[in-house]
Amino acid sequence: MKKILILIFVPFLSFSQELKTKFNWHNLDLKEDGVRGMSTEKAYRELLKDKKSNTVIVGVIDSGIDIEHEDLKSNIWINKGEIAGNGIDDDKNGFIDDINGWDFIGAKDGRDINQEQLESVRILKNLEGKFGGNPKKKLVKKNKAEFQLLQTLKKNIEEERNEAQQYLPLYQGMLDRVTKAEEVLKKVVGKEELTKEDVVKINEADVDRSVRSAKQAWLNMIAMGATKADLVDGVNHFKEQLEFNLNPGFNPREIIGDNLSELGYGSYGNNEVMGPDAMHGTHVAGIIGANRKNEKGVKGVADNVKIMVIRCVPNGDERDKDVANAIKYAVDNGAQVINMSFGKAYSPEKKWVDEAVKYAESKGVLLVSAAGNENENVDLVKHYPDRELLNGSEIKNWIVVGASNFVEGEELPADFSNYGKKGVDVFAPGVAIFSTVPGSRYEEKQGTSMASPTVAGVAALLKSYFPTLNAAQIKQIILNSAEKIDDLKVNIPGGKEKAEFTDLCNTGGIVNAYNAVKMAIEITGKQ
Repeated sequence: MKKILILIFVPFLSFSQELKTKFNWHNLDLKEDGVRGMSTEKAYRELLKDKKSNTVIVGVIDSGIDIEHEDLKSNIWINKGEIAGNGIDDDKNGFIDDINGWDFIGAKDGRDINQEQLESVRILKNLEGKFGGNPKKKLVKKNKAEFQLLQTLKKNIEEERNEAQQYLPLYQGMLDRVTKAEEVLKKVVGKEELTKEDVVKINEADVDRSVRSAKQAWLNMIAMGATKADLVDGVNHFKEQLEFNLNPGFNPREIIGDNLSELGYGSYGNNEVMGPDAMHGTHVAGIIGANRKNEKGVKGVADNVKIMVIRCVPNGDERDKDVANAIKYAVDNGAQVINMSFGKAYSPEKKWVDEAVKYAESKGVLLVSAAGNENENVDLVKHYPDRELLNGSEIKNWIVVGASNFVEGEELPADFSNYGKKGVDVFAPGVAIFSTVPGSRYEEKQGTSMASPTVAGVAALLKSYFPTLNAAQIKQIILNSAEKIDDLKVNIPGGKEKAEFTDLCNTGGIVNAYNAVKMAIEITGKQ
């Protein structure tokens, strides 16, 4: 699930509006620019200038991508083995007309799944079918663990429903007030886009009570670090939870027509890779590979990539079979790096995902994933997909990424980020990341979903300029070159309790592209 961060407000901004911090901060350098980015610009300027690079394919498994975005369209992967629109599997890869990738949650008739249930709801529904309303003691005793899970899921899902029912009217009320306030203020200011400066300048002595009230309501919203778009997101989020994600009677999968008990690789889906809600995937893609040379919008981390679009993440929880098939598709069609900015709490068909990630590792593909946004210790609480297989072994070619802040000191780890001395490898910028969104627009967003593609971008950069490096070497370079954060007590994400930053991930550091490139030069120079 591409979890929306409701209680940590994310501004809805156009390129001309004020950002929370410096533009392109995640690619900047602490000493030169005063913000702890990844020193990407410094790497290009000082270490990679005039060096040749090879194109690297990055598979982005997500919600879909706006492939016509002005800052992305030149860097979207094109399957040269296919002839567009002829209804034939020209390259014999099992997928018809997969020009830019594949949609594993799209129907053959062109319809797409947008909303889905949470995995917990799907599991609960199956367990209730198994145990019924009044299960026999013998059945319960024989299936004790499953019965306990049923009770846990019932409790957790009910709590989530209650929370959604509580917050929906709160956000709706705030949205209604701000919408009315904006209408009033736009007339006074004479602009369609309000800025804080415009509103502050309104002389209350010259306006009536309705304008004064509107001014106060609008400025109160800004003081919370929010905008109208955040409130819209909040309303939509809680509505969707109640109507779809937490609704046991909701079944969108019927349109796909697949057999959920089989992987069915190549037998379902469609080639329309944008989908009905490409916001998340488009933002992720821009972080990795927005055009660095077109003087538009933003700068991707990697300057010579092609983004392969693989859609399998709905508004709700992705299904294990779709994730497994998406990974296999990326590997089969040449992806050298795969970004996975999604996750969930349960994985009932983990065996399928395990086989897919083992396949990726066998083919030398590097996997990069988001640690998750629940401010939990993933050494104690599982977050799927994960690199620990059911047999206890681990996938080596896999980097798990937590999110760091642009603020120094105790707030350096993002408040929402998951962490773990064993389960999280490294942190990377994930707060107020300005990137591409559908319709050739740009917005700031935050989450480990944004941190993961910064690292996937660094991995692609290394593979591009140092093609002899394999996935294992690239992983070790990224981890070994991370900027160590020693002797710093920080807030453990989710509260004010303190810990050493080095206790939050196994490297104790933040990804640094400059250091990584420098190390790659040294290693390849000895090969």
